[in-house]
Amino acid sequence: MIHPVIRATFRSRPVSSQIHALAHFNSRRALSSTRWLRRDDPRLQDFGRIIEDEYATIRDHYETPKHTIILAHGLLGFDELRLGGPLLPGIQYWRGITDALSEKGIEVIVAAVPPSGSIQARAQKLADSIAEKAQGKDVNIIAGLDARYMLSRLQPNNVKVLSLTTIATPHRGSAFADYMFNSIGAERQVRRIYNVMEYFGLGTGAFSQLTRAYMNTEFNAKTPDADGTKYYSYGASLEPSSFSVFSMSHAVIKEMEGGSNDGLVSVESSRWGQYKGTLVGVSHLDLINWTNRIKWFFWELTGSKRKFNAIAFYLDIADMLAKEGL
Repeated sequence: MIHPVIRATFRSRPVSSQIHALAHFNSRRALSSTRWLRRDDPRLQDFGRIIEDEYATIRDHYETPKHTIILAHGLLGFDELRLGGPLLPGIQYWRGITDALSEKGIEVIVAAVPPSGSIQARAQKLADSIAEKAQGKDVNIIAGLDARYMLSRLQPNNVKVLSLTTIATPHRGSAFADYMFNSIGAERQVRRIYNVMEYFGLGTGAFSQLTRAYMNTEFNAKTPDADGTKYYSYGASLEPSSFSVFSMSHAVIKEMEGGSNDGLVSVESSRWGQYKGTLVGVSHLDLINWTNRIKWFFWELTGSKRKFNAIAFYLDIADMLAKEGL
């Protein structure tokens, strides 16, 4: 059994100390965000293949993998959100991505898992969902930590998983999770927040499992890769503006982990299995096609060119799987 490590990661900090720390982070971020990483920057050595504008547009041709692709959302995700009830169209988590894959002749299954449950709970639900929907087929999965746990400990019945591709997944935890627990302080304060979430029917097991201590000393040590399954991974790196929603989290991770990140997960933490490369200038929200279209409209008015299209990226993953014979 994996034991939570919340108590071990808590450390109260005075408010003045936190304010000073944030000011320090933001000042350092401001200096770093004025330019993109240069080709001779030594940090690029950890990037593997550098992907800058390869997925700016959708190509005319992509090869089609032989087998079904399973898409499973990450923390706080959903398959479809219906804010307006049954009379209005739902909001798709994989906005435009499932349709694009289907149009290329790829069978796609979207698996829903608890949005904030523990990795173990999410893995069990994922295994049940795949067993029910895949009906004994060979599949390729695009998911995260819950899929890793499922493959290692809970193989779904009558289904063979050929590959797992993870995208900006915190395989070694996130320094921002550490920072948030440290900032909240005493365990009783965390318990109050958890009580509110549980009142609204949300699980809370996932959050402490995102710490670096938990992932490195508990999860990875007890979750070996499954034999017969290929593991692929991608990372992302962003230098956000002062107005970005990722401004603070990016600075925290950069300070505590000392490396590039997408605002939530560092490049180093994203590496697992065969590392396919680092998407440069891409945020965590860009990766699931949730970037605000209005932002890109005004960006293009200034003459700037959009360098990343999430749909093109997922079509290329399918193309990669096809070329791998999967």
